[in-house]
Amino acid sequence: MSKYQMNDVSLSRLQIIVLAAGFSSRLGRPKALARVHGVSLLRSTLELAATLKCAKIIAVVARRSAQHSAQARGIDVTFVTNSRRNQGLSSSVRRGIAEARYAPAVLLLPVDLARLKRRELARLIRRWRAAPRSVIARRIGRIGAAPLVLPRRLYPRALRITGDVGLRELLAQLPAASRVLVDMPSAASDIDTPQDLNAARSSFRRR
Repeated sequence: MSKYQMNDVSLSRLQIIVLAAGFSSRLGRPKALARVHGVSLLRSTLELAATLKCAKIIAVVARRSAQHSAQARGIDVTFVTNSRRNQGLSSSVRRGIAEARYAPAVLLLPVDLARLKRRELARLIRRWRAAPRSVIARRIGRIGAAPLVLPRRLYPRALRITGDVGLRELLAQLPAASRVLVDMPSAASDIDTPQDLNAARSSFRRR
């Protein structure tokens, strides 16, 4: 089995939620459709998610359009619409979890991490397999942030989060023993502004 074939029983049931419904007000255009090296952020994120061989990929978008469908060509993706995105990032998290409510865990994956490396996501998943009841999150200080794997036992609490920082607040409230933090250097640079987008384009290396 190669290092890219993580297809045991637990992994085969993990679902991925791609968070792609933000307003992108600072960027000035729909973030999911912004392109780096000719490929949209949504397409590159879906391609990355597909390599992980999980049970299902769910993309939370502002509205379903032909442009979104085109980005998923050749990839099995379930699109769901977030009609409450004015309530912040937490609304997309809630919408995705509602769709994946029977999964043993979900991987929450922002769409704007243009430099994210597959090996770092794979490491995140391996840590979840070793501690399936814990939240496995990207290390930011002592708390953590997405990308992260959220176990089903925490879905009820996640469905109550609000605003743009609700997910981080949930992580902060958990006992330290319930969190596993993983270093993910390639996830440190997200795309929020035109300057961020230009920087990602200038440093891009095709996966």
